[in-house]
Amino acid sequence: MSGRGGGGRGSGRGGGGRGRGQGHRRGQPSQSSSRGGGAGGRARGRGSSGSTVTYNPPPPQMAPAQPPPQMAVAPPVPPSGAPFSHPSSSSGVGSLSREVSEKLTMEPVAVTTAPPLPPSSSKAIGFQPRPGFGTVGTKCLVRANHFLVDVANADLHHYDVTITPEVTAKKVNRAIMKQLIDVYKESHLGHRCPAYDGRKSLYTAGPLPFESKELVIKLPEEDRSEGSSRPARKERQFKVAIKLASKPDLHYLREFLSRRRFECPQEVIQVLGVILRSKPSQIYTEVGRSFFDTSLGPRGDLGNGIEYWSGYYQSLRPTQMGLSLNIDVSARSFYEPILVSEFVAKHFKRTNLSKPLSDQDHIKVKKALKGVRVKLIYMNYAKTCKIIGVSREPISQLIFTLDDMRTNVSVVKYFREKYNVVLKFPSLPALQSGSEVRPVYLPMELCSIVEGQRYTKKLNEQQVRSLLRATCQRPNVREGNVTKIVQVNNFEVEEPVAKEFGMHVRKELALIDARVLNPPALKYHDSGRDKIVNPSCGQWNMINKSPLVPEFLFIFSIHFKKVVNGGKVDFWTCVNFSSEYWNMSEDFCAELVKMCNSKGMVFRQTPSIAMRSARSDRIDQTLMDVYKESAGLNKPLQMLIIILPDQTGSYGKIKRICETELGIVSQCCKPLQASKFSNQYFENVALKINAKVGGRNTVLNDAILRRIPLVTDVPTIIFGADVTHLPPGEDSSSSIAAVVASMDWPEVTKYRGIVSAQTHLVEIIQDLYKQTKDPQKGLVPGGMVRELLLAFHKSTRQKPSRIIFYRAGVGGGQFSQVLLYEMDAIRKACSSLQEGYMPRVTFVVVQKRRDTRLFPTDRNKTDRSGNILPGTVVDTSICHPTEFDFYLNSHAGIQGTSKPTHYRVLFDENGFTADTLQVLTNSLCYTYARCTKSVSIVPPAYYAHVAAFRARYYIEDEMSDSGSTGGGRKPKDKVVEVRQLPSIKDNVKEVMFYI
Repeated sequence: MSGRGGGGRGSGRGGGGRGRGQGHRRGQPSQSSSRGGGAGGRARGRGSSGSTVTYNPPPPQMAPAQPPPQMAVAPPVPPSGAPFSHPSSSSGVGSLSREVSEKLTMEPVAVTTAPPLPPSSSKAIGFQPRPGFGTVGTKCLVRANHFLVDVANADLHHYDVTITPEVTAKKVNRAIMKQLIDVYKESHLGHRCPAYDGRKSLYTAGPLPFESKELVIKLPEEDRSEGSSRPARKERQFKVAIKLASKPDLHYLREFLSRRRFECPQEVIQVLGVILRSKPSQIYTEVGRSFFDTSLGPRGDLGNGIEYWSGYYQSLRPTQMGLSLNIDVSARSFYEPILVSEFVAKHFKRTNLSKPLSDQDHIKVKKALKGVRVKLIYMNYAKTCKIIGVSREPISQLIFTLDDMRTNVSVVKYFREKYNVVLKFPSLPALQSGSEVRPVYLPMELCSIVEGQRYTKKLNEQQVRSLLRATCQRPNVREGNVTKIVQVNNFEVEEPVAKEFGMHVRKELALIDARVLNPPALKYHDSGRDKIVNPSCGQWNMINKSPLVPEFLFIFSIHFKKVVNGGKVDFWTCVNFSSEYWNMSEDFCAELVKMCNSKGMVFRQTPSIAMRSARSDRIDQTLMDVYKESAGLNKPLQMLIIILPDQTGSYGKIKRICETELGIVSQCCKPLQASKFSNQYFENVALKINAKVGGRNTVLNDAILRRIPLVTDVPTIIFGADVTHLPPGEDSSSSIAAVVASMDWPEVTKYRGIVSAQTHLVEIIQDLYKQTKDPQKGLVPGGMVRELLLAFHKSTRQKPSRIIFYRAGVGGGQFSQVLLYEMDAIRKACSSLQEGYMPRVTFVVVQKRRDTRLFPTDRNKTDRSGNILPGTVVDTSICHPTEFDFYLNSHAGIQGTSKPTHYRVLFDENGFTADTLQVLTNSLCYTYARCTKSVSIVPPAYYAHVAAFRARYYIEDEMSDSGSTGGGRKPKDKVVEVRQLPSIKDNVKEVMFYI
């Protein structure tokens, strides 16, 4: 039976309520068929609480793919070849908020000089419905680290919890609640076994005997150890107020999973998630949605006083197959539980702690230790405290007032006389706890770092490599470890909370349908040996060499493929900052230039100014000398080849100087890799150089033949966007947004990039469109999208009729906010160029940090690493019940287990089908300029990520250690100034400088 829940127009998803079908967006034709059909799944009624409901509906019967929607509210797009004609007034821009918000079922945002961000609590909006399932590709079966969850018909109740005095630590809150349940379960709680989120919410499977009550508990002191002779202090007393807040209804979840309801009942999902986290949160260290413990796997040293712990990620989400528990193994960095003095020695590589710290080292030590909890080992009981800073003076110079408020005594003397401890390192500063007004000074050598504290600051390169090596697991090993985690937790048997709520987690990984998309044909230059290349297993090579030819005859026996468009370099030179390889510049550059020319570039063999070597402490002056010399000869450098110093840390400084001060495009080479004179290395560098000087390495053959649906038929621009933030624990006044856009059509291979600083930790890109006040001109339109649209028109002499916007780095809770603000900005940017100019937009969120993994079921159909094949796509079972999304594994694994990227279509005016968007996205992954392999993220989003990360170097020199020390939260009412980025020189912006 179709059209369930009648009374609504289109499909009756809302059961007589909203009744919205595919015609719910303006400009889209109404669909009379009911999405979700009448199958209804196995969600059985609202029976007695003893019955069990399995949320396992069949795949819905989706409506056929729609044609491109008719833009009822948008004027016809002007001819693409015509120049932009500026609007006569801003009235057109002013109406765009209403137009966009109507399409997105949201309230409009007023046009102001600085558009306000929509509140994070914006009402959820309806995202793009699934147009159907994909059919292209070779069918296969894969397993996913998703586990089906069954839930009984529990009578859910949500209670607000207020603890007095207020406690901020979730661990303490949980201890309070555990004590309360132990004391009052049989009496005031009516034998209930509640689930608690560690903050303000308590959930029960049925009502408590009251609607509001205040209970008192006493928490035993944690600091007191067994056998301590110290007299016990008075137990801490807490008042816990419990008040009924709401009654989440599982019926709405059943309706949503069986496609009879449009809105996802997030509160119900949240309740069930808290229930399944109840047991692990009590026994493991909780970090976000992950749990860690030394019992969950290997524990190892990362160096510098940091270690890693094993654990797992856990998340409950609604999918087509029903409620799914996503579990993946994980590892994170933790402080090593050692003496603080030992940590300082390890972390800062100090062999002699008897010497005082320099001012710079003092700042670094304070930054590394602020917020860390330590245990005082000189007392006969285990007291802990939190570090708020370190003293400016060494501990030998510190004097404080005793409790009698009259006697002053030195810290060194106090510990010698009171605890009979002679300090070994009196030149070190003291740790400071307590408060700024009344500090408590503690010797580093008498404080031990409490075990299980997450290290949230940025790891160095060596630590990252060590962590990756330690946690890298082949697919079969990872699959086994994931299964073991589910078995160990045994949610419904040993966990009384899950048992009370009637939750059952199945032990088997989900078996799901998938397809493997064919790789695209790639076009190279006609003068090369191979004009068309068909990649195999996600990779190909630009060099053909007989395996019988010895390496020393390599250059004479190879047949090169040539880049489709070779760049031209007339003016170049090389600077060598390596002291170990100081004399290799000429030979290295000769081989590199030879490789570039063999690839089809026109690269002059001799440098325009003399190559040189320089010390690493003269980077600024040397780069300036090179710039002045080339400018004096009227030969501005098109490429500067730089051999980096032997010690890491100079790359960012070099890029900042070249790109924002001198206007020089550079190629940096690590000295060790460069010294090996590997042809593969020369090839990779040559590909980067060609892209940086305006060339193109390869293009999709279907783009040349105009055979890419919804891309090559009319002028189309593809955007990529991302925002980068400093790592957790690092304070900064700015986050950095980057937007790139294709500058060639129909090839869509060359991407121009723009970067912008914005408010710290704000994910919405604030400068997509902006207006600045000019005393003469009034409000002047600008912004990143507008600038890139103008650049596209300058490059192609076309106005794009279609925009495809790949947006990376957005979490699920931010979809509505990001879509509302950024679509509005895109519309305003277009209208500011020409009144009525409104190209159709497809807005796709790219999520790489999802923890879904796909495992092969047939070991004979894998790549070399044992992973699923490149091109594997999934849009069933583990995907959203009704909205347009898919998982795509576009790359070959190297080591470990490949992670598919999740693509979520939030808004689509171009009428993409599942197949057209999946094939386009997979094909674009073969056009990444830096290598001859497909990549895991669609290149526009990848380039945006790389560009945003590059721009961090522009301000990191300014973010000196004398500034914020990190480790704590900023006050919510504190206004932090955005540190603006230095401008990138125009000639640098013209090319893909960031790759």
